[in-house]
Amino acid sequence: MRKIILNVAVSLDGFIEGPNGEFDWCFVDQDYGMKAFMERIDTIFFGRKSYELVQQMGKNPFPGKTKYVFSGTLKKKQSDIKIINRDFESVTENIKKQQGKDIWLFGGSELITGFTNAGLVDALHLAVHPIILGEGKPLFNGVKERQYFDLINTQTYSSGIVQLFYQRFIGGDHDLNFCFMVTDFTFGCICIPSEFCYSHGAPIPSQRFCQSTK
Repeated sequence: MRKIILNVAVSLDGFIEGPNGEFDWCFVDQDYGMKAFMERIDTIFFGRKSYELVQQMGKNPFPGKTKYVFSGTLKKKQSDIKIINRDFESVTENIKKQQGKDIWLFGGSELITGFTNAGLVDALHLAVHPIILGEGKPLFNGVKERQYFDLINTQTYSSGIVQLFYQRFIGGDHDLNFCFMVTDFTFGCICIPSEFCYSHGAPIPSQRFCQSTK
């Protein structure tokens, strides 16, 4: 089955858009793997606001791709888009079952929240930019429950961008340990999928303890 991939730029403080939906802060000095990614997908999912921002760029930036806009208010203005205005979960599941390549979940923030809450995001490609926006729209907002993803690859660039590639965890319970820091914030604590917690170059103070999710 086709995968829905959330491929998005994110700031160090967790924003994917500026306060007005702008993404002029995203680096465009090199390809950052987008050519290969575009060859992997043949369909793009947009929210209304994101689609309208893309339209302001002028000529169609994604020729040859099937484009769906999820909106209850947008009236069709372009012959190359399909508008989804109801039953988005069942429509999306049907699209995933169709023959074709993977699907790019472009955004924006509200669409990402809807797809995340519906459990429809199969993979995350996060391009973490070395910038703090201070305000804007967060990557995940209003997510109702925990969802686990496995880190499968990373890629660093000379510009300072770090790409993180995750896929949805499929299987039993995610056996993770969480470290709880009560009063002492002097030493960092790393949690790993095991029965132990380790600190950065120092013994773990008595104020900290590890608790299994089992």
